[in-house]
Amino acid sequence: MALATQQAGSMLVALRRHQPRWLAAGHAERSQVCTCPYRARDAHADVTFELPALPYSDKALAPVISAETIAFHYGKHHRAYVDKLNELAEVQGLTGKSLEELIKTATGPVFNNAAQVWNHSLYWNCMSPDKTTLRGPLAQAIDRAFGSFAAFQAKFTSAALAQFGSGWAWLVRKPAGLEIVTTTNADTPLRTGDKCLLTCDVWEHAYYVDHRNDRKKYVESWWSLVNWDFVAKQ
Repeated sequence: MALATQQAGSMLVALRRHQPRWLAAGHAERSQVCTCPYRARDAHADVTFELPALPYSDKALAPVISAETIAFHYGKHHRAYVDKLNELAEVQGLTGKSLEELIKTATGPVFNNAAQVWNHSLYWNCMSPDKTTLRGPLAQAIDRAFGSFAAFQAKFTSAALAQFGSGWAWLVRKPAGLEIVTTTNADTPLRTGDKCLLTCDVWEHAYYVDHRNDRKKYVESWWSLVNWDFVAKQ
């Protein structure tokens, strides 16, 4: 048992050495290790990027996000982006590059798949089945930027609902302070150097199983899942 514990600890240290803080944080107390797709595992690995483990069970976010939605959205869509990115990286000689490098330098299918791997990884971590509270410096920054949490929530929700077609709503930190932005399809604020704190996926596959075409119901319900502890650490 002591040896197994020591090996698990060594694995977490190794993962954290090569991962952004937000993908390593918070998983030690879970039963799963997040095997992050952010960079090559090692120079000799057959697979460059891996699908990260969810930080909760597939049923944990119900009824807002059901196990069926997790099975399709995470198990099929997110996995497909990882698999396609590995295929493209091998063909184009991109193995060994980090996900951030690909997002900031690539175009076309490589960018689309790399960005969707990154976007989805952040999205899953932005939610938790455990109730969390917005407080401290982040709460103060939101009040400064938007006047109040209620005003921020209303503006973020409006932006998510107004995003035409597939895309994402984001809370980002820019040099001047916090802002709400939206992106279309796979695009991500990471590409332009913004610090992404929170995101809501408004692609239809994120909510159609549970809410049909009622994006408003999905977004309004999604707020109950936001992991403010995670967001505040960004």
